[in-house]
Amino acid sequence: MTRGIDSPENYYYRRLITDCVRAVDAVAGLPGLDPRRIVVTGGSQGGGLTLAVAALAGDRVAAALPDVPFLCHFRRAVRITGEGPYPEIAEYLRWHSRERVEQTLATLDYFDGVHFAQRAAVPALFSVALMDPICPPSTVYAAYNHYRGEDRTMTVWPFGDHGGGYGSNPPVQLSWLREHGLAPEL
Repeated sequence: MTRGIDSPENYYYRRLITDCVRAVDAVAGLPGLDPRRIVVTGGSQGGGLTLAVAALAGDRVAAALPDVPFLCHFRRAVRITGEGPYPEIAEYLRWHSRERVEQTLATLDYFDGVHFAQRAAVPALFSVALMDPICPPSTVYAAYNHYRGEDRTMTVWPFGDHGGGYGSNPPVQLSWLREHGLAPEL
């Protein structure tokens, strides 16, 4: 979480997000695949990366399914989350001078799922777990509420923790994909 956090150019997630967008390009070139039906999805960190790819790959993806997305609303998450990777950032800020706090948060802003959500327009099915100690619901809702695409839906798991809906979520996602013409009928 803190590797290269001194600047957006050096931050670890810059390279990881770039690799994810390039993966969409690679998948689109596979023989026998319809490049108009590429869907990006992932849970937790993968959910945050899903938002980034949906924003940066634009019309190269048909839909996004961010499941309990991590990497959203960093400024809030580092202040309220006691579990998972966010405390690593809080620990970093605890040991560095006050002058570095705003610089660090400004770097994180470049990689925040809320900001990517403002650029993403493809249909999206989010999920949130209301008892998630790692990806607080308020951070997931921040990304959802800022999502630019008009076709967005939220699946809420009231008693879900960081696993979200566990095995119940894939059928919900497949049904949604079928409704959007992106999954085969069974």
